[in-house]
Amino acid sequence: MPRTVTVVGGGLAGLTAAIAAAERGADVTLYEAHHDLGGRARTAAAPYRTNEGPHAFLSRSPHWAWLNDRGLIGPLAPFRLSDVSGARFRHHGALRRTPPLGMVRLLGTDADQVPADVDFLSWASWRIGDEAARATAYLTSVVLFHHDPGSLSARFVQERLRRITGFPPEVRYPRGGWQAIVNRMAARARNLGVRTETGARVHTLADARPHDGPVIVATSLAAARALLDDASLTWPSGRTVLVDLALREDPRDAFVLSDLDGPGYVERFTVQDPTLAPKGEHLLQAQFPLAPGAPREDAVARGETLLDLGLPDWRDRVTYRRDALAEGRT
Repeated sequence: MPRTVTVVGGGLAGLTAAIAAAERGADVTLYEAHHDLGGRARTAAAPYRTNEGPHAFLSRSPHWAWLNDRGLIGPLAPFRLSDVSGARFRHHGALRRTPPLGMVRLLGTDADQVPADVDFLSWASWRIGDEAARATAYLTSVVLFHHDPGSLSARFVQERLRRITGFPPEVRYPRGGWQAIVNRMAARARNLGVRTETGARVHTLADARPHDGPVIVATSLAAARALLDDASLTWPSGRTVLVDLALREDPRDAFVLSDLDGPGYVERFTVQDPTLAPKGEHLLQAQFPLAPGAPREDAVARGETLLDLGLPDWRDRVTYRRDALAEGRT
């Protein structure tokens, strides 16, 4: 391990790199342009403790294992199997309690048995028919943030399908939002001697390299492209509208709304963690992917139609709303 390491970016990736380098004896400095660490894992302050879009961990992911090995997970909001009964699926314009039967036939197929050089829709249509294949592809938009998941590699999509539908469920929710994880990672970095400079935007590699040693760039792709002056750092990415919504409670509200007629997902996060919103209110976070060049309003309209189906009279119960467009984040 080099004696000195510089990390640019204080999100989860940057904090992970800083901790890993410091654990191996490096002298680490981390620069973060914002005044707070966390990047896209930051959680808003009370009363509505939103993450940047719907967030959850999957317990068989490599980053979960890395955090768990270091005791950085902390308290989790409970996930009860009974909550699954509150999940609803839009299919053919109506809300249903169960997904298409054909979808279930794919769940037993391991991703290693699926071709990587064929698109998911073509492969799945051969297995279960076009209609069920298209609905299954849209289900995976919850983790892919893509307007057309069926066009992606069959193996890539199938691996994620198996993880989001596995039993027992992999999903895990840090109590208090992801900021709690960020805070524990930041404390771990400080205890290892990492120097953290917040509010310190790095414009050139020379700014980031006061000493000899490697620089780890853990920023958005656009920021990395500018920092490294490398126009080749670009590739297709997801584009999705994020909607945060707080509503006065109604026992009829769905826990999860998954759109199988198009890409879209809504989750009521206060089901697991009531501390995320004031008492008597539900906090929901949603994302609705849209195609490149498509107007944001299209995704908002499609999303509000899904909300109409699963959240009765929601417009009359709104106490907080925030919309945003996330582009080039994946």
